[in-house]
Amino acid sequence: MADRREDEPIRTDRPEGVVADDGLPTVREILTLDAVAHGVPEVLSGDDALDARVRWVHVSDSSGVARLLNGGELLLTTGSGWPTEPRELEAFIAELVDAGIAGLVLELGVHYRYVPAVVETAAREHGLALVALHREVKFVALTEAVHSRIISEQTAALRARDEVRERFTALSLRGSPADFIVHQLAQTLGAAVVLENLAHEVVAAEVPPAVEEGLFATWEASSRRAHRLDEQRLARGASVGPDEWLIVPVEARGIRWGHLITLAGPVHPAGRASVLEQGAIALALGRLADGDADEWVRIGRQRLVDGLLAGRFAGLGGAAARLEAAGLPVDGAHLYGVVASGAPIPPGAPDAAARALGGRAIDGAAPDFAGAASASGSARIVLLSVPAELSDVAARAFASALVGGDAASVDRLVISVGGVADGLDGLLGSVQEAIDLARGARPKGARGTVLRRADDRPLMRLVTSLRDDHRLLRHSERMLAPLIEYDLARGGDLQSVLGAMLAHPGNRTAAASASHLSRSVFYQRLALIGDLLGVDLDDGETLTALHLALLVRRSAAR
Repeated sequence: MADRREDEPIRTDRPEGVVADDGLPTVREILTLDAVAHGVPEVLSGDDALDARVRWVHVSDSSGVARLLNGGELLLTTGSGWPTEPRELEAFIAELVDAGIAGLVLELGVHYRYVPAVVETAAREHGLALVALHREVKFVALTEAVHSRIISEQTAALRARDEVRERFTALSLRGSPADFIVHQLAQTLGAAVVLENLAHEVVAAEVPPAVEEGLFATWEASSRRAHRLDEQRLARGASVGPDEWLIVPVEARGIRWGHLITLAGPVHPAGRASVLEQGAIALALGRLADGDADEWVRIGRQRLVDGLLAGRFAGLGGAAARLEAAGLPVDGAHLYGVVASGAPIPPGAPDAAARALGGRAIDGAAPDFAGAASASGSARIVLLSVPAELSDVAARAFASALVGGDAASVDRLVISVGGVADGLDGLLGSVQEAIDLARGARPKGARGTVLRRADDRPLMRLVTSLRDDHRLLRHSERMLAPLIEYDLARGGDLQSVLGAMLAHPGNRTAAASASHLSRSVFYQRLALIGDLLGVDLDDGETLTALHLALLVRRSAAR
């Protein structure tokens, strides 16, 4: 081109297809290279600007070089072709900044003996890294050193990117669940990772316990603020800072299901954004494979319920904040543990039924019960949050909504409701009460939904309120130790058999059926229990003591 002033042989245009900024050297790092240090560099304008990533080095003395740049270049020059008027020099620097260069290196002695004051002032005003070289250097040696560094790091980045792509492609092909993909992302990035839906509710998260409570307590507000900042950043064409949240959408075929978010963390050779994008692709493929079923929510909430019941949380505050972030109000709400059994519960039905009461719910599969109420294999544990106490009328309305009003299902349904709670600790106790209630068989001849409430079981309420009392725990251990040791050593079921017998006093046929054992085998188990404990299982006081001991053990097990 006629107005192109640099010589063609020494052009150092940046190549096409350069990888993401992560892993590229900064201006500050380039100044430490021997080839640059030989020129005795002096930083005249820098500070944060020295942390700009350098994509390539360009050599030019042309005053029109700005139109030849793509952004991210470190410009080397002697200034021989620069304009001479101060205003033109100031405009020249502004054009370089608009072109997005990473820094300007001016070699003194050939054309300039010192850096013009207007250039230094303009660089500071625009936040441009300006470096003066006080000794002549071979630009070809300097560019070779920088380009070798860039190419070496980009090669490593490409290898890392291939490894990450292979890993997450394998996860998607194996049908790995969302929470496991999020776990792998957190391990790969060495940072906290959260998967949220479009309502800014947390679906899955891998977060250090130390920051869990503070992060999730205000998750929705923090997430919405981060999205606004991200939109503003995209509008400006700015990159994500190292201490900022990185947000990547999870979408495919024009459908967006949510976002992956990673908090501040270390630089990754493949680029943090690239790693997060691979995770988003794996999640999107999983959603496409699931069809219309919202497996994210189902599996995420199941893991959340399982973790809470198994005690896999560092503190009550963090766990409560995690529930809030998942969409279940805890503070200021009436909380209930509910077990629904006897009829199939469609996915998402508990939360929809709770919304009809002005509340929210999170549900998961219930453990195997010895009772016939779970014979259908469809028992669900529901963590229910409602604005007012759950009356019998509201509980039955909730039950009907669970099965979509289907008359046949309503007639088979058993709803076990724990006591009302006002915090996570109380909610876990309420869940345990509901589980204990659900162990009993559905009464023969009962019509319609069977509603069981912990308030109608005073002994159970007493045990729940005193579950940590050392005297109750000692009583339970003393009474049941032989059965516990037998079951642990042989994988036995004596505690379940005892529970079935106590749940059906005076009706051992029903107890045998609840244990899924023949009557003869059931009686053999009872005889063994009597021998191990050295008690008479027909004695009323003994049965009361065993019932209390078993309730204490079940309550303490959570």
